[in-house]
Amino acid sequence: MTTEDPLRERLQHRLVALRDEYAAGQRALADLEQRQAALHETVLRISGAIQVIEEELGEQPGQSG
Repeated sequence: MTTEDPLRERLQHRLVALRDEYAAGQRALADLEQRQAALHETVLRISGAIQVIEEELGEQPGQSG
């Protein structure tokens, strides 16, 4: 027979679709990991700035602006 079994053909199409979805998921995951790393750096910088200001305020109580 030269024609493929309809079940086999459907399974092959589904496999292609699943591989595409998997690749898209991998790309999305990599993007989220990059965003997480960038956000983590931002939070660390903010934390450092808070600490510096708190220390400065602690060293000079009662002084403002």
